[in-house]
Amino acid sequence: MVSSTVFEKIINREIPGFFLFETNDSVAILDVFPLRDGHTLVIPKKPCARIQDMTPDELKELMIGVKQTQEMLGQHFETEDFTVAIHDGPLAGQEIPHVHIHVIPRQRGDGGGSLPLMWPNRERFTSPPLKSLEALHESLTKL
Repeated sequence: MVSSTVFEKIINREIPGFFLFETNDSVAILDVFPLRDGHTLVIPKKPCARIQDMTPDELKELMIGVKQTQEMLGQHFETEDFTVAIHDGPLAGQEIPHVHIHVIPRQRGDGGGSLPLMWPNRERFTSPPLKSLEALHESLTKL
């Protein structure tokens, strides 16, 4: 079987990975380009490019893997705080077309924080007028 993404190659042991754990449905591996020590990726074994391609049960199992990862990293790094991030699609910053969740243990003073603080060079988004929010809400709730 030929794997098409680097994650499939790691899962299939075609290339090495730093596995923290593996279940029937997912794996947790250390990110080889970490933003912080302990930066881990939780990845479903089934190749799915987007979240909407996954079943509710698959999503549940993936989040159980995130929780297990947090418990492991929390014990090692003595923290209860994590950045948990999903880039769903190329415009959202997804570089590998296989769903994965970043779990990053946080420590005081490590540069983390709210989303605007993590991207200080971005133009600050101002809150849209209430009428715009009402119109968007009305449109979305009709779907």
